[in-house]
Order: sequence, then C-alpha cells, then structure tokens
Amino acid sequence: MANRAAVIFDFDGTLTKPYLDFDKIRAEIGIKSGPILEAVAEMEPEARARADRILEKHEWEAARNAVCQPGAREVLDACRSLHMPVAILTRNARATLEHVLADHDLRVDAIRTREDGPIKPSPEPIRSLCDELEADVAKSWMIGDHLYDVRTGKAAGTRTVLFVNDGNDPEDTGGADYVIQRLDELPPLLGA
Repeated sequence: MANRAAVIFDFDGTLTKPYLDFDKIRAEIGIKSGPILEAVAEMEPEARARADRILEKHEWEAARNAVCQPGAREVLDACRSLHMPVAILTRNARATLEHVLADHDLRVDAIRTREDGPIKPSPEPIRSLCDELEADVAKSWMIGDHLYDVRTGKAAGTRTVLFVNDGNDPEDTGGADYVIQRLDELPPLLGA
C-alpha cells in the first residue's frame, strides 16, 4: 500500500476560514514579530506557561467560532473517493482541533499537532503521517494557506498546493506546485 498517495491538509485557514489574529496574540504574549511557537519555546518556564495559556485561550476562541471553508467536507470526501487517506498537519493544539472536527463532523484518517513532535516547517510530521497511512511521500500532497505549508511539503518531497484565501495571487508562492483559490479546485489536481 506504500504506493498510494495521502492528502495532508493544514487546518486553520485551509479547511476552516482564518480566525486567529496572530498580531494580537504576539502583542498579548509580548513577542515583537516572527513565529509564535518558536518564540514561546525559547522563553523561561514561567513566561512560557503564561504564553501557553494565552495561546490556548485564543485557539479555543477560534475553535468555538470555527467556520469551514466552502466545500471542505466535499473535498475530504472526494479524496477518499480517490482512495487517498486524509490527514491534518497543524501547529494548533490537538484538543481544539478535535473540538472543531467533532463540531463540524469532519472525518480524517490521521492528525499531527504541535504536541506530537516536530512542527512545520519540519518535514518530519509529513513523513510520520505517510508512514502511518502507508502512503508514498513522493506521491502525496500537502495543502495549506501559508508558506510554511509549502516549505514543509517541499522539504518532505510531497507535491504542494498553496490555498489562497483572499483570492489574490500572492507575490511569493514558495515554489508551490499549484495555487488554488477555492478548495473545490483541488480534486481535479489530485486525479492528474
């Protein structure tokens, strides 16, 4: 079965509409700029605990207010109809992700969150997901709305799709194999 392809999705901003205000989160934690999780990891234990609580508060707010992207469930079903297992790779917490999946009746075959080991842009979570799903990394797909998603997929050796939420063509696609503006553009690519 290792010759089949898996379809790995980012979550926030890809399967759900963007909600988290990263600048607001940075300001509340006291981070000037850059990736939040990496900055929090460098903090002293007391500051890190405080930052984790702030991040958790924002992620739960996003989970409770989550709205699926148009066609999200149909795209997951289309992947399965092509005999492609579906996974989620996110930098979010597992509890909030599972809340949204249950709340919106979204079914996936595997999950990797920040609690599960290396995080994007490391290629390790993709390799781990493909191993679990008995899928060939080179035939698999990484779909996301951020350059981290593209970089992660490229580093792992998957095909990559940048999902553009605002409908504008980005200046930097990170070398994505494809750029789509709606999720329903994905299934025809997967069959190619």
